[in-house]
Amino acid sequence: MMQATRLTLICHASTRAQKRGCFALDEPLEMDWQNAAQSFSSRFKHLPRVLCGPETRTRQTATLFSRAATVDEALRDCDLGRWRGAAIEQIQQAEPEALQAWLTDPTVAPHGGESLSQLRERVGQWLQSLERTPGHVLAVTHPFIIRAALLHVMQCPPAQFNRIDVEPLSSTELRFNHVWRLRLETRET
Repeated sequence: MMQATRLTLICHASTRAQKRGCFALDEPLEMDWQNAAQSFSSRFKHLPRVLCGPETRTRQTATLFSRAATVDEALRDCDLGRWRGAAIEQIQQAEPEALQAWLTDPTVAPHGGESLSQLRERVGQWLQSLERTPGHVLAVTHPFIIRAALLHVMQCPPAQFNRIDVEPLSSTELRFNHVWRLRLETRET
């Protein structure tokens, strides 16, 4: 009998861009991540294999769980092209039609980067690669990647992408045993 794959998706910790309502650049975390290194490693009975996106914010967040995280390019943030670093409010004023098109049509990329459909396809391929990797994987990544993973697993239409909120340092559990499942866990208080 094949062992199941357990995937814990962790959203990176908060950044200045998030707090200012901007699309991300490759910025560092706002927290003192060096002094918090490995402070979350006790969340798991056995330390899982830790993966992270290539950006500074995901690599720094991964150190909260392990000093031995492996960068996985499939976990990189959505490429927002020329909108990187721009405030959403600024784009709304300068390019309202382009922003509206991007919010309503997952196949368009008016910023010149990756469309949400392309992102979902990339994340879906990455999830498929994990289906052959039994054991526990912890992946530190971005809200867009987690949203795309949830759409893929739950087989939701792309229009649901912007209806998922992913908070900094939140955790999402997925399991694969012949089919992907979302697993909601309780935490004792």
